[in-house]
Amino acid sequence: MKFINQSEPDNEGFYQVCKLSDLKEKQGKKFIVNEVQIAVFKIGENVFALNNVCPHQHSAIIYDGFIEDDCIVCPAHGWKFRLTDGKLPSGSKGLESYSVKLLNEFVWIKVIQKKFNW
Repeated sequence: MKFINQSEPDNEGFYQVCKLSDLKEKQGKKFIVNEVQIAVFKIGENVFALNNVCPHQHSAIIYDGFIEDDCIVCPAHGWKFRLTDGKLPSGSKGLESYSVKLLNEFVWIKVIQKKFNW
């Protein structure tokens, strides 16, 4: 797991997380960006970033799931989440999805930390 320095976002709020070549086809990689656990997946020419914590039992294992039908499948519980938006196949809320951009062979992810006002 790699921790990303919080003081390095670009002017659009994206954080550089890795080189594109660091990602293996259809294998997740885990990062912590702005105190948020992120699961990153490379499928063909596309890179997807989802929250790494499965909402079923709050397990931080999504990065270790497998790809099936354009979804990531939680390795512990079998729940499927669409790679494109993190939602369940039915369209119901699932995982937070994050914007990704590829620039000069690097992967950049925009993560906005949720702030709670208790």
